[in-house]
Amino acid sequence: MMTSLRHLVLFFSGSLRDLMPVILVIAFFQLFVLRQPFPNLAEVLTGLVLVVIGLSFFIRGLNLGLFPLGEAMAEAFARKGSLTALLGFSFCLGFGTTVAEPALIAVVAEAAQVAGSAGHIDDTPEALKSYAFNLRMTVALSVGVALVLGVFRILKGWPIHYLIVGGYGLVVVLTTVAPPEIVGIAYDSGGVTTSTITVPLVTALGVGLASTIRGRNPMVDGFGLIAFASLMPMIFVLVFGMVV
Repeated sequence: MMTSLRHLVLFFSGSLRDLMPVILVIAFFQLFVLRQPFPNLAEVLTGLVLVVIGLSFFIRGLNLGLFPLGEAMAEAFARKGSLTALLGFSFCLGFGTTVAEPALIAVVAEAAQVAGSAGHIDDTPEALKSYAFNLRMTVALSVGVALVLGVFRILKGWPIHYLIVGGYGLVVVLTTVAPPEIVGIAYDSGGVTTSTITVPLVTALGVGLASTIRGRNPMVDGFGLIAFASLMPMIFVLVFGMVV
């Protein structure tokens, strides 16, 4: 009984330790800068406990399920020796995980509401839904393309910094010609794509692939797919803004 309790405490203590800096910052500014008590303290504490529990199980789930699954599938596709199958899987993985990202769904919905209120699109439910859907599909398509490019880089052994510098150079150029209303959305879209669902599977794909291919170093070649997944949506959304 005591051993089980000790394991349970250790299981949740890691998440609580990770959240402690955020808790201390909020508490300091609330109590010493704003000089106000916490509103609904009981609800805040209950929410904090739920966050610790949820984060603990989420991290455990990544270690037990998503990371091993991603690495195993990458190794299986590499051993299969089919470039078409590997690149097709990479595209579908990037597209599918991005479409399912809750953060992206929230951002495109907010972008549609703001665009409708500002008069850039018709402020009707149909127009707002269409704009949000098209923006979401554009971002998902861009991440699929990003993973294809990133996987191809691992296979060929290309230095990552050339592609990243060239990509951000293209972002700068597109920013000067894209409508100002889309620039902020484009930049934010690069961040929301690398969230809770996409990152574990994409990271596992890169590490598993680099570990399987002879001559590739998992530390050097296995990481970097997330950078492409952050960069490519900015390019695609800027072009989307110019077209739409």
